[in-house]
Amino acid sequence: MNNNILQYESIVWATADLLRGAGIKESDFPKFMMPFFALIMVESRLLRMKKELEDELKADSVELSDEEFIEELEDKGQGYNRYLFHHQKKLTDICKNDKTFEIDFFAYLAGFDAETKDLLGVEKGTEDEKYLDISGMCGVLKKKKILFAYVKEWSEIDLIPFNNSEITTLEEHIKRKWADISAETAGEQYTPDDVIALISEIVASKVDESDRFLTIYDPTCGGGNMLYGVEDRIQEKFKRPTATYGMDWNDALYALAKIESRFREDSHIEHDNTLLSSKFYDKSFDVVVANPPYGVDWKGYEKDVKDDKSGQFFDYPSTSDGQLLFLQHIINKLDITGIGVVVHNGSTLFSGEAGKSESNIRKWMFDNDYVEAIIQLPTDEFFNTPIHTYLWILNKNKKQTNKVMLINASEKFVPQIPSKGKKRKKINKENILNIVKTLSDFDSNEYSKVFDKEYFYYNKQAIRLTNLDYKDRSFEDILADKRSIKFDFSKIVQGDIIIESQLITEFDKDKCFDLKDYNEKVIKPLLKELDYKEKDLKVYWGKTNPEIWYFDEVKETLIKEHKNEKTELGCGKIVIKSSYKKATKTLPNRIEIIFELTPDYQNDDEIIPYDKDEKENKKNIEKFMDKYIFKPFIYLDNVIGNEINFNKVFYKPETLRPLETILSDINSLDKELKKLENELGL
Repeated sequence: MNNNILQYESIVWATADLLRGAGIKESDFPKFMMPFFALIMVESRLLRMKKELEDELKADSVELSDEEFIEELEDKGQGYNRYLFHHQKKLTDICKNDKTFEIDFFAYLAGFDAETKDLLGVEKGTEDEKYLDISGMCGVLKKKKILFAYVKEWSEIDLIPFNNSEITTLEEHIKRKWADISAETAGEQYTPDDVIALISEIVASKVDESDRFLTIYDPTCGGGNMLYGVEDRIQEKFKRPTATYGMDWNDALYALAKIESRFREDSHIEHDNTLLSSKFYDKSFDVVVANPPYGVDWKGYEKDVKDDKSGQFFDYPSTSDGQLLFLQHIINKLDITGIGVVVHNGSTLFSGEAGKSESNIRKWMFDNDYVEAIIQLPTDEFFNTPIHTYLWILNKNKKQTNKVMLINASEKFVPQIPSKGKKRKKINKENILNIVKTLSDFDSNEYSKVFDKEYFYYNKQAIRLTNLDYKDRSFEDILADKRSIKFDFSKIVQGDIIIESQLITEFDKDKCFDLKDYNEKVIKPLLKELDYKEKDLKVYWGKTNPEIWYFDEVKETLIKEHKNEKTELGCGKIVIKSSYKKATKTLPNRIEIIFELTPDYQNDDEIIPYDKDEKENKKNIEKFMDKYIFKPFIYLDNVIGNEINFNKVFYKPETLRPLETILSDINSLDKELKKLENELGL
């Protein structure tokens, strides 16, 4: 017997050919495939359960009537199918007779228990939750006249000999081939078995033998492949009892996980939005594993998330990517000694500058010492994305407190032969054990480094610079205690634009404009375009022998010109403003225009390394300023940011070729060029 589940890969492709031939879009293939994948999985589990009961009764020398035997099966609470058990007819048997197929097949579907029918979507109305919606898919397939052929193909797959981990390998072939072109699965990344194996070994390295239940939670469990994959591997290594908890918002994937959960002891799967749900509100867990969706928008339920009263969210990242929401949820659900292993893309490491929510969330995690390590995985590890992914190792009971390890496992792979979609690499067992040992040793080596957690902090120091002219002067120097000087004036000249008079009162005579509206739509936009540095802007003040004010761009200084005498005032700005004023006793409704001379200030942010000692940190900032800032400045706010930069930590400069080699290559090219010239007679 062939015990390799990939023997059925060709059948999966054959079912796809039937769908394609019937004119069904490839992006809809998962909707048709997953219900039947679940159907054969349920049948295999029921038949295995039946065989196990038969073996138990035989071992105990107990004989039961057929009806008593079926009642025993039903009492197990793992689901049943009365048609399957009474008539002893599997899907393969039903598909042997195309004449009676439809009658037998729909009787077979109707024979399931209520919960299984609910999950499969049997006999559902249009407004009910369909989950896998097998009845809807059957209706389409029947209309396309391929129902019998389609079911017959699936019936040839026998899943009885395979465990959940092996079964999800087959599921992977469905998802990796078509899920990435389905809009419904945007941001979802099916976790490959080798990554699950690595996660399992990491968890196992931190688990002790005990009689106490080990609780394992996956808040984005999908079809359960990671949750149950980790549980299976833990059970292989320990005698410790386990209990699994999972949640997912995707109808079809939830149904797959729920079906599998009924054939496991102490497994609990819920269908809900993890970030809003209170299904497991009263529980914390020993282990949390997760691969949350990448870059998925959560704007649609932003209000509900921010109204959350559980206290699980320290801050809220951009609504365009909810990964850091899931990370906070996971930390909240960890027991006081709990560990978590979470798969993320790179955005959780560095998105958001100091003071922004993403940076604040990372700093909060580091401040509380929740992060033990971050592991960079190879590129081309996942089925539908070539990017680097990262494992965040969370630990509420760290042995090395206030330390964080970075492991660059990007080269710890072997080729994936043959490749699977975009998956061209895999982490073999040797590399898995090597990575886990490095994490356990918690010491720096050629591909890992241990840091004080504060290494990942930085100062974002805001300063206000005072710009200077060619003689290092600022208009600020002649202001004394004043911040600026304001003037009323007769006209502004800029190119062909002339605005006369301080009080503009003539524009509403023709009733084309309300004066206030005119200010907002005409005057303000006009003034906004006036650039005191780049344009030939001059301001005249006074009616007789006016003073002229402008900015000399070459000398970077303000100029006051009066009776052909020019005075340099230092670097500064000309600011022109307008405002609408209501009538007073002495003045009508009007638009007032003034100009203001101010120093030229410039706000800037400097990124400076951080020191956890407050005095040393202040000295570091001052030394930085002395070394790099050459203009007068004042300190503004200082914000502490957090960022993890693998490229910086593990940077390897490119090895330059020796000069002799380069010169030799140039000589060779020169000889080739001369040879070509001779051949061409040049």
